[in-house]
Amino acid sequence: MTVLEEMRIRSLGVIDDAVVELSPGFTAVTGETGAGKTMVVTSLGLLLGGRADPALVRIGAKSAVVEGRITLDAGAPATLRAEEAGAELEDGTLLISRTVSAEGRSRAHLGGRSVPVGVLGELADDLVAVHGQTDQQGLLRPARQRKALDRYAGDAVAVPYAAYTEAYRRLRAVASELDELTTRARERAQEADLLRFGLNEIGAVEPRAGEDTELAAEAERLGHAEALASAASVAHAALAGNPEDPEGVDATTLVGGAGRALEAVRSHDPALAGLAERMGEISILLADVAGELAGYADNLDADPLRLAAVEERRAALTGLTRKYGQDIATVLAWAEEGSARLTELEGDDERIGELTAERDALRSELSVLAQALTDARTAAAALFARAVTAELASLAMPHARVSFDIRQTESADEADGVEVGGRSVVYGPHGVDEVELLLAPHPGAQPRPIAKGASGGELSRVMLAVEVVFAGSDPVPTYLFDEVDAGVGGKAAVEVGRRLAKLATSAQVVVVTHLPQVAAFADRQLLVEKTVDGSVTRSGVTVLEGEDRVRELSRMLAGQEDSETARAHAEELLATARGAASGG
Repeated sequence: MTVLEEMRIRSLGVIDDAVVELSPGFTAVTGETGAGKTMVVTSLGLLLGGRADPALVRIGAKSAVVEGRITLDAGAPATLRAEEAGAELEDGTLLISRTVSAEGRSRAHLGGRSVPVGVLGELADDLVAVHGQTDQQGLLRPARQRKALDRYAGDAVAVPYAAYTEAYRRLRAVASELDELTTRARERAQEADLLRFGLNEIGAVEPRAGEDTELAAEAERLGHAEALASAASVAHAALAGNPEDPEGVDATTLVGGAGRALEAVRSHDPALAGLAERMGEISILLADVAGELAGYADNLDADPLRLAAVEERRAALTGLTRKYGQDIATVLAWAEEGSARLTELEGDDERIGELTAERDALRSELSVLAQALTDARTAAAALFARAVTAELASLAMPHARVSFDIRQTESADEADGVEVGGRSVVYGPHGVDEVELLLAPHPGAQPRPIAKGASGGELSRVMLAVEVVFAGSDPVPTYLFDEVDAGVGGKAAVEVGRRLAKLATSAQVVVVTHLPQVAAFADRQLLVEKTVDGSVTRSGVTVLEGEDRVRELSRMLAGQEDSETARAHAEELLATARGAASGG
């Protein structure tokens, strides 16, 4: 169970240094006016990220410090958020610290780690609901009222809500994809046109892989055909002789003569025999080269028409490489990728049609589920209203009436809404309902939002009635009521105490009160008292037990701790409270 175990307060207002030890159940904070009871509420507000007012720092002190120790359940939202912020928990205990300097600077620490003050504020919703004269949180927010009503309704809302949430999630995904396709239709069409043009241009040329390299080599050869033929002829004549010059000397004849000379004497010297063999190899090599030169010259194509055709083809390929890649291999790769992308783009129209049909079907499904949610909330709200109204009757507000305003906002564009009750209304992740808790404090009064419909003295009692009804359905583990009993006395005060005790069976309750009828129901009573030591006022907080508690209740009843009548009345209040706690 999540419990605020204690707070240490130093140099805050009239409090010099005090420790507030709280009960897991019902803790009542009492004391004379001006003793510093309100500082308990102020301290908790600082721990939960409230505004830091340098005027709160005790005169003469450099800063005020509030430290809190909270036991958290493993896996609770507050636990997870604290761990995300880097806080360290020891045996499930979280330490929170807030420092406010006299100059107005504020620092926050969470689990030994310095954190922004905003992180403490994020934890507040999951830890404490504060109800006081000037500080109303929690159920005053419509979003929290809707959430609490849904929890109060149980499976009647949870089942359609789960189905609605899933349908809503799918609808948002479909709508997002559809929006992307339709809003980018023009860009996609332009991209498809460019791809088609490029693919058609490449298709018209029909390039082959490596064709650009082959044609470059052929163009080089054709462009120098005469020089190549002349060089081949001269080289051939030098090797094999010129038929038109019978007296001419050629390399083949000379090498052949040299070889024959060596052959004639090779048997006389092994060294010359080796050279004779090499000369034979040279003679064969010269004959082969001469033959190839003759064939090259015969086969050399010097046709200018072929050269023109090659240059024209190269120009066509160059036009492709200038646009689509550095060479034909890159151009062919672009064409392959472009073809796949074009197929994807051309399928958009079909995809848009499919998504549109799915969106319309999901919107129809959402309409049915939203109506079911509205019906379930409306039924739960009626039960809630009766229960809270009955609670208020026992809290000195016999004529007050509580109700829920469950309404929808019509969609400005029917295409953006869902149909509920014959109207196109705005929808969101939690349905189509705007939920607000209303109060009519007396007959004839128009129901108004509870923050506006109740006076300062009534508001905490309304909140108490609401919290009692919601006990077990609202996840906040700690409730703090400041002056919940304002304007209440007698039997009504006893009922306030009884209901606070009832709420404390499922949550931690801390109440700042001046009524003994309320304090008597507490599991623990804390006395805030001040002493005067020269010019410095010091306050202490002590746990009251036994005789000390009877004396404090007597003081609260009659202003006199030693009044026998007051003491008897105090003991009677304690006995009544114990009897109520035990079911008597």
